[in-house]
Amino acid sequence: MWGQVDNVVEHYSGVVGMVGGSATRPTWALSDESPCLHHRCVACCLETEMPLTEDDVKRIEKLGFKRIDFTVEVNRETRLKNRNKTCFFLEGNGCKIYEDRPEGCRIYPLIYNGDTYKFIYDPVCPHSDEFKVTRIDKDRLTRLMKKLDRESAKRT
Repeated sequence: MWGQVDNVVEHYSGVVGMVGGSATRPTWALSDESPCLHHRCVACCLETEMPLTEDDVKRIEKLGFKRIDFTVEVNRETRLKNRNKTCFFLEGNGCKIYEDRPEGCRIYPLIYNGDTYKFIYDPVCPHSDEFKVTRIDKDRLTRLMKKLDRESAKRT
């Protein structure tokens, strides 16, 4: 699924793209989400392919949503469902489950490129140069990818 996830730790060569802000653009911690909120940006919510862990699904179900309504299965992977080409939970300029959003959404725009074995900022994110990624963020993404792989393997 994610391909060679066990090799991730060996390839911490950095994040491709600018890390840190410029004189005119502040830099926020990845966990802060301030650029998204500040700009009211929802670019990552358009035609999302965000994978979900079973913990994500259970957390969202506890909010009263039914799994069948907000998930789709793609190649043994559970993902957020799109509705009219937007994330099921996108409402106006924000996420209606923001406090309980999936782990992948919390780590975004940091993604892992399986072809280059590098952590990168998703080119879809127009504000990625305003985030500062740390080793902790990379570790979180690595753990998430391994968890998704384990869960996918159980579905075979």
